[in-house]
Amino acid sequence: MVLVTGGTGFLGAVLIDQLLNQKETVRATHRVGSHIPEILQNRTGLEWIVADMLDYFALEKAFDQITEVYHCAAQVSYHPAHRHSMWNTNVEGTAHVVNLSLKHAARLVHVSSIASLGEGKPGRDTDEEDLWEQGSSPSAYALAKYHSEMEVWRGFSEGLNGVIVNPSLIIGASAGHRGSGAVFHLLHKGLRFYPGGSVGLVDVEDVAYAMIQLMSRSDISEERFIVSNVNMTHKDLLGQCSQYLGRPAPGMQARAWMLALAWRASAMVAWLSGKKSALTKESARASTKKLRFSNQKLVDCIGMEFKPIEQTLKEICTEVLNQNA
Repeated sequence: MVLVTGGTGFLGAVLIDQLLNQKETVRATHRVGSHIPEILQNRTGLEWIVADMLDYFALEKAFDQITEVYHCAAQVSYHPAHRHSMWNTNVEGTAHVVNLSLKHAARLVHVSSIASLGEGKPGRDTDEEDLWEQGSSPSAYALAKYHSEMEVWRGFSEGLNGVIVNPSLIIGASAGHRGSGAVFHLLHKGLRFYPGGSVGLVDVEDVAYAMIQLMSRSDISEERFIVSNVNMTHKDLLGQCSQYLGRPAPGMQARAWMLALAWRASAMVAWLSGKKSALTKESARASTKKLRFSNQKLVDCIGMEFKPIEQTLKEICTEVLNQNA
């Protein structure tokens, strides 16, 4: 039986859908009050269980008769207020999953992040051989993902069978207004500025497919795989999507000093309104980084063929237009 943690999340839902389409029997965890995605409602072969990542004993019940584990549950945030909860969920929660996978002799596919690779490597694509080199100011999210991945490497040293995947920015039409989907809705409303950095992009369907293929390769263990399709500058990404949305492309680069003023102004507005800031110091800094990633190891291992990124972007923009019609 297969266990998926974080089954109601963006990646978790797509992964479960693919597993069910392959006639797998799946048990998925979710938190109290979380919404079951429409594509997973009333599905045959799917069992839901309430289990917070910090509740070891609830997780232990979820592991009954489990032989394969996809650990997707994580908190993603660049907001300072989430630093503590993100560390607990991502690091302590992963430690629980690792320990229970060891106890039940279950194979684990752990969803890490390219953030756990540290700073980008100037002049070349980052690959799996690159180790964490802490920059001058790593984000709390990067630190949490790095230390959560270290829990998996600790598990490997204790006999855990499994692999780690390091996706770049996961995108897809089903993201809606959350996470990576937010920028496309902002672009539809109108953006004048674009950040000067670059980013790796991958369709959520490709990430789920790669995870399933790697799970089936029990001969491969104690390895990590970058899952990324293309590298794009923010200027090119926003420009291309502006065409699909029928909106003017952002024409001015947001310089570092402009972003510094913007996140401070956003923080002030948030303080006065009592709402959380839409732009933080960490998210502003992340948007200026020039990141590039190699997918060669994954391609060589499983013959991975990625969905054309233009198709993904068109699907996302079509969904945005439909939601705003």
